[in-house]
Amino acid sequence: MDQAAQFLIKQGYIVVFLLVLCEQLGLPIPAVPILLAAGALAGIGKLNIVLVFSVALLAALLGDQVWYQLGLRRGGRVLPFLCRISLNPDSCVRRTKGIFARYGPRSLLIAKFIPGMSTLAPPLAGIFRMRLLPFLAFDGLGAFIWAGVFILLGYQFGHEIEKHTFNDSGLSTWIWLVVPLGLGAYLLWRYIWRHRFLRRLAIARITPEELKEKLDLGEDILIVDLRDALEFEIEPRTIPGALRLSVEELEEHHHTIPRDREIVLFCT
Repeated sequence: MDQAAQFLIKQGYIVVFLLVLCEQLGLPIPAVPILLAAGALAGIGKLNIVLVFSVALLAALLGDQVWYQLGLRRGGRVLPFLCRISLNPDSCVRRTKGIFARYGPRSLLIAKFIPGMSTLAPPLAGIFRMRLLPFLAFDGLGAFIWAGVFILLGYQFGHEIEKHTFNDSGLSTWIWLVVPLGLGAYLLWRYIWRHRFLRRLAIARITPEELKEKLDLGEDILIVDLRDALEFEIEPRTIPGALRLSVEELEEHHHTIPRDREIVLFCT
């Protein structure tokens, strides 16, 4: 067993805690691989499975509590910040809101299994004034299921992983080299993809000042408010005369929107 594997065994609990906490705080660091690895090490007797599970659960609850309190205290202003630090496209916010609107607190049970939703669900719970005890109950159960699934999965196949990884061939050294390189390549690709997405989007944008100037000049402009019910509840004000349609309604009723004048869409 080489030095890389020895390091993971000696510092495993700290690594699990830090990576899970960082992921729950919104950093683009996947925690699932380390949960699988820690579970596998517990399966071969190198780590204590109860301690692995405990530190993972503690880190998840701590990160979620930070976002819950921010959502509770700062309201909808938290969501644009989350969208800026996320490498997922901005649609992840809308998707999370849709799931939260449909299932309410129960969405916390599955949030950690859905990319992008893991970080967004806790502040949404705070924004909509979900009480602390129900939040802790649903979020704690969701974190319990999430951590348990992957730790137990690694635990189940611990001996098989040991046979193919921790041997004299030095394969684990290659894994420690390939995994960071693969993760770095993935993050770079997501960053480039997001940058190109935002640049294409910026071409078709109009600033609030430009829109106000056009309205003051009396130009015939149709304004469509695309915010969903949750967003409208957070901020019920809208532009006078704006037509309210959700994205789903826009796709279904787009033929009813006149094409003989300039159309401005806004969703925030």
